[in-house]
Amino acid sequence: MTANLSPALPATGRWAMLVVICLGVVGVLATWFSATAIVPELISEWQLSPAQAAWLTNGVQLGFVVGAVGASLINLPDLIPMQRLMTVAAVLAALANLALLVSSPGGAIAARFVTGVALAGVYPPALKLMATWFVKGRGLALGFLIGALTLGSSMPHLIRALAEGVNWHLVVWGTSASALAAALLFALALREGPHGFGRATFDPRKSLAVFSNRPLLLANLGYFGHMWELYAMWAWFLAFATAAQEGGLSPFPFGTASMLSFAVVASGVAGCLLGGWLSDRIGRCLTCAGMMLVSGGCAALIGFAFDGPPMLLAVLALVWGISVIGDSAQFSAAVTEIADAHFVGTALALQLGLGFALTVVAIWVLPLFAAWLGGWRWAFLLLLPGPLLGAAAMFALRRHPAAGKLANGAR
Repeated sequence: MTANLSPALPATGRWAMLVVICLGVVGVLATWFSATAIVPELISEWQLSPAQAAWLTNGVQLGFVVGAVGASLINLPDLIPMQRLMTVAAVLAALANLALLVSSPGGAIAARFVTGVALAGVYPPALKLMATWFVKGRGLALGFLIGALTLGSSMPHLIRALAEGVNWHLVVWGTSASALAAALLFALALREGPHGFGRATFDPRKSLAVFSNRPLLLANLGYFGHMWELYAMWAWFLAFATAAQEGGLSPFPFGTASMLSFAVVASGVAGCLLGGWLSDRIGRCLTCAGMMLVSGGCAALIGFAFDGPPMLLAVLALVWGISVIGDSAQFSAAVTEIADAHFVGTALALQLGLGFALTVVAIWVLPLFAAWLGGWRWAFLLLLPGPLLGAAAMFALRRHPAAGKLANGAR
């Protein structure tokens, strides 16, 4: 059975399902940076070393890698109904997140790893599920979905900013409750759309065969460059902003470092929608390459605004927040359009798993680079090669004949 890709008959109820999926993703993804947002409190209370503090973020990244790559090796996203997989994974994410309340530093890192594994059961299947509802306008629909991921990822910073001075447990309780609410929503309202990709049979070779497809390889290389930058920026922007504030930058944009970090990450929602709208009109490749060139420029320039003026720092940070995630959905959209229709879930899970493996390295190396430089001012220069190489890969994909399958011919 092949995918029904006719755009002539839009799926009835697709916008309502888009709302359901996006609300659920916001709820579950709030657990991703729940520990990152409270690292200053955990360092003080648990006497964490810098390495332990970094692993509170990297534990989630590594867990996601293990979960996504493991799922792709056994074709799990193409074998189990997506509603069931996403519901169980959301419950597991909530419970693992709650474990922060009763953990030692080692237990907390282990709990973050399990949270990442659980999130691998939500995010890749959600991408595939959204694609079963949208053929025409798929780029914009996936833009909404990644916007939901972005908003969910920013929520711990908002909770911490609003609860400044209140026990850090509130962040954990709030993010776990949102994940449980998402699980309930998935269980009651989620269903697959009419543009299905067919049911796979177990074939572990398919997880590696995606690299023998040159267009798919180029799309993945673009994604890997994007991922080298994205999560390291999200994970360590709070440290950059805190260093700027402690260095005397005043009046500080948005009041506090936590609120600025929330604004920067949350601004990516606008970038996701803009990227989706552009990609369906001017093409996936041009949109991705353009976003990466802008975000790379911000990575190169933001150090100049470290000492102010404050408005310059805020503007650069928000432009970076918009552009650093604005292309993310389009790499996944490209996979749904050029991968074997029976193994789209596997291809997505492998793309995401390997991409997030790069984030583990970037998140680990960036604070070491900052320490080597003697501060955070110029640390983000380390991220610049990612978007530059990613943009080059997308320009190469645009020249390939198979790029005609993207966005109904828009390259």
